[in-house]
Amino acid sequence: MTFLIDTHTFLWFTTGSHELSKEAKELIEKDNNDIYISIASLWEISIKTAIGKLKILGSYDTVIDDVTENEILILPINFNHTVIQNKLPFHHKDPFDRIIVSQAIAENMNLISRDDIFDLYLKGKCIERIW
Repeated sequence: MTFLIDTHTFLWFTTGSHELSKEAKELIEKDNNDIYISIASLWEISIKTAIGKLKILGSYDTVIDDVTENEILILPINFNHTVIQNKLPFHHKDPFDRIIVSQAIAENMNLISRDDIFDLYLKGKCIERIW
């Protein structure tokens, strides 16, 4: 199966955090699953580390090592993703979350995230948030 992981899911997985659910960890580690991270998540990590809002082990430059070592694929943002984002209701205004959920919808990917606000966006869709 194919999954899109949220920013915090990626950070918790790569650091071995106990915050990551058992189900999320198992899905990410399962050999026949394709795991994607949005380029928006990497952008979010870049911005938040640059302004001191997020602390990570090492420098931001090493984040790509965590992506490749864990065989996580990077999902670029395309125009269709922005069209979907443009039509989303404003359940909340976080631009990173809005584009990530838009990508999940456009690409028909279940979303691995603790953030239950995504459920409002996915209601009635063929995909779900898993935690």
